[in-house]
Amino acid sequence: MLKATVNNRIFDIHNDTSEILVNEEILDWDLQVIRENTFHILFKNHSFTAEVLAADYQNKAFLIKINQNQYQVSVKDRFDLLLTQLGINNGAQAKVNDLKAPMPGLIVDIKVKVGDTVNKGDSLLILEAMKMENVLKATGEGKIKKIRVSSKKNVEKNQILIEFE
Repeated sequence: MLKATVNNRIFDIHNDTSEILVNEEILDWDLQVIRENTFHILFKNHSFTAEVLAADYQNKAFLIKINQNQYQVSVKDRFDLLLTQLGINNGAQAKVNDLKAPMPGLIVDIKVKVGDTVNKGDSLLILEAMKMENVLKATGEGKIKKIRVSSKKNVEKNQILIEFE
């Protein structure tokens, strides 16, 4: 089960092996990849073009453009939902540990410097992967101890990018 929030509207999504249910209704759609990050969707006899404009995989947040409208989408999987139900969520981490690359890519920009204090949600750096720019953000509070990468350098998945005190 997933819970998706689209522009502050919540959807329950169940992915059965044979069908997808959204708010307990079968999602009857056709999805075709046009090119990387761009899709054609046929839904209820209407045609849509969807494009992923930005993806923050660490926080499971996305900016998606459908036709000419933009939507902020955040997703919680069953583990996120269980942690929330138990009163343990990622926001409960007061201190940030090391920031690791969620995927291989190219460092486009570094938004912080050694000694900076950051809060949850602050932009730390921009990682380009699969021709998309991904803003990596702080998951909690912390102080930048060491930046282990520089702009225009390639990084590997799980490589430590920033260390916190």
